[in-house]
Amino acid sequence: MKALVTGGTGFTGSNLVKKLNNQNYQVRVLARSGSKTDLLAQMGVEIVTGDIKDKESVFEAVKGTDVIFHIAAAFRQANLPDSEYWEVNFNGTKNILDAALKYNVKRLVHCSTIGIVSSVKNPPADETVMACPDDVYQQSKCAAEFEVLNYVKEKNLPASVIRPCGIYGPQDMRLLKMFKMIAAKKFLFFGNGNALFHMVYIDDLVDAFLLCSRKEEAVGEVFIIGGERYTTLNELSKLIAAEFEVPPPKIHIPYLPFEVAAAVVEFIYAKLKIKKEPPIYRRRMAFYKKSRAFSIEKAKRILGYSPRFDLGTGIHLTAKWYMENGYIKK
Repeated sequence: MKALVTGGTGFTGSNLVKKLNNQNYQVRVLARSGSKTDLLAQMGVEIVTGDIKDKESVFEAVKGTDVIFHIAAAFRQANLPDSEYWEVNFNGTKNILDAALKYNVKRLVHCSTIGIVSSVKNPPADETVMACPDDVYQQSKCAAEFEVLNYVKEKNLPASVIRPCGIYGPQDMRLLKMFKMIAAKKFLFFGNGNALFHMVYIDDLVDAFLLCSRKEEAVGEVFIIGGERYTTLNELSKLIAAEFEVPPPKIHIPYLPFEVAAAVVEFIYAKLKIKKEPPIYRRRMAFYKKSRAFSIEKAKRILGYSPRFDLGTGIHLTAKWYMENGYIKK
């Protein structure tokens, strides 16, 4: 089997590439010029230099492949223009879909996000809960997901959608700041810390991608992929603090004034055309406020998905990696 992975140089994509390579897939990665591809090349991975926004390079990357794992995306950045999210997340996905049709790809697994349900009112939410994307990242990902499902219905494309919960594990850099601040006893909460957060360990997510690509029953379906349980930010911070043998953070600051401050700072940065990421912005503040808790029963029932890493083990392995690689000193 020949597999194409978009976003193969990122955290999720590179872990998927390694698993595919270990299972004797012929792996191809579409990577932008200047991306760090040395380690992938050493593994024997074929690198196609191109951009998900460029139809010609996408078609070249897809040609001759059996299965596509579409993970590439423009993620949340305070200084990224809205147009870039739509170009990458929606138009880039359209390019993949059109190429998959042209070359009769056997399976396509599209990586969406649980963020298209921006806040869960009655947890846990499942795949039937109506999408309510909040920011441009979520909106562009939501539109891309709907487009994938339209191609399944209208053009018989054999595709499935995965919505990962908060992805974490060794090598992840998104949650490093939180781990670092807790270890240094500098972390504080905006709000009461009772917002729910649902995570998925990277190895479990990779397992789900492979299951989704192999199960016929998965075609045309959407699957939420997470760990066995969700938790509050207060509880999550305690688990992390225990790994560094420090007291759990207890300082809580009122949320609303800082949400307003974030909007003002974003406005000033935009007006002055400052490219540097502001110290505070609304998308980051939402982490402390919006509850995200989900059911993974559909993935268990149809895919046979079964998370192998409980939250405590996952946090331990992640913290251990940060320390062993010098990101955090105990």
